[in-house]
Amino acid sequence: QVQFVESGGGSVQPGGSLRLSCTASGFTLENYAVGWFRQAPGKERDGITCINSYDDSTNYADPVKGRFTMSRDYAKNTAYLQMNNLKPEDTAAYYCATTRTGCGSNRAHWGNWGQGTQVTVSS
Repeated sequence: QVQFVESGGGSVQPGGSLRLSCTASGFTLENYAVGWFRQAPGKERDGITCINSYDDSTNYADPVKGRFTMSRDYAKNTAYLQMNNLKPEDTAAYYCATTRTGCGSNRAHWGNWGQGTQVTVSS
């Protein structure tokens, strides 16, 4: 069974940190670029970071640049999102997904979506 499961979400105060995990089963992450996306209530799902499959290079959307770090552990078949200095505007459901066509791929080329994990930042 192909499955991608996110975990690590929760509630945190502004300035706090969380680490999200996304573990794949039924397929091997090393064959894919992996992206993290987030969706706040009433807004579209936006890509925030991605790691490429061929060299593990990463890119970040401007709102999270310098605060979030994406990585992956091939042995654990897991991708991570370290989030530091969290802000209220980071509140959203966070999702991971994969693509075989690189980090710049059109949304239609992304699949294996996880169920999402909620992050809430408030004082």
